[in-house]
Amino acid sequence: MIRIEQLGDQRDSLGEGPLWDVGHERLYWIDSYGPAVYRMDPGGGDRKRWSLPEPIGSLALRKDGRGALLALKSGFHFLDFESGEVTRINETHPGELRPRLNDGKVDPYGRFICGSMDFQEQAPVGKLFRLDPDLSLHVLDDGIICSNGPCWSPDGDTLYFADTTIRTIYAYGYDLETGAVTSRRVFTTFDKLRGLPDGATVDAEGFLWSVEVYSGRLIRFDPNGVVDRIVGLPVQSATSITFGGPNLDIAYVTSMARPMGNEYHREREAGCLFAVYGLGVRGRPEHRFAG
Repeated sequence: MIRIEQLGDQRDSLGEGPLWDVGHERLYWIDSYGPAVYRMDPGGGDRKRWSLPEPIGSLALRKDGRGALLALKSGFHFLDFESGEVTRINETHPGELRPRLNDGKVDPYGRFICGSMDFQEQAPVGKLFRLDPDLSLHVLDDGIICSNGPCWSPDGDTLYFADTTIRTIYAYGYDLETGAVTSRRVFTTFDKLRGLPDGATVDAEGFLWSVEVYSGRLIRFDPNGVVDRIVGLPVQSATSITFGGPNLDIAYVTSMARPMGNEYHREREAGCLFAVYGLGVRGRPEHRFAG
């Protein structure tokens, strides 16, 4: 039986980027417009907050426990967990006012794949970036309006990536040796669904879970892009998902208290963090940035 638990009363303006630390069994997530990074134990206690100098789109843990890699509005930065110091690595859109970095994840070789988006979610000014462990930056694709949900098939040969605004999840051929994308096809669209594709992850069986924002559902797609399962959530403003817990069988879902549309402000739980139990599937450990 599926059970959904609200983890505390904290309401994030734009909760995003949940990330389970397998080694220390702790959950990280962000409030994009807080802006801040948060951490807690599996029971929802022992919370820690790191304030940030500008909006954040996502984070990745670094190898050897050396803090985190952050995708902030202007570019990539490092966060030192001990001191709270934020150090810039590079800018991704120098001189441009509308783009900001958004969702990102680490590939099996320790590279960070992250997309940018238009602040107004209207113009295709976003790009898909790859940050290598040597901190070199590479553009994999462009013409993106609102980037979201990067994740890989279990064999690493397919990179999934959504443009939320155009209601589409793409599948790229992915070269694990080089980190290059070799092709792009439409994996699935949300044209016949109620909401839009937001954060995503792939489970141990190779099925993709996408959070349907502005509808409040988890949509599970099979490897052919066909809807396999739909799970309702307590809020329509849900944003992103990761699997965590000791057995990687708990789905942690973020949400936002400041979404578009006044009707969402009436949701008492909007902006809260949720744990979904009893889905009957397990996730896969997230990789750490190797730089």
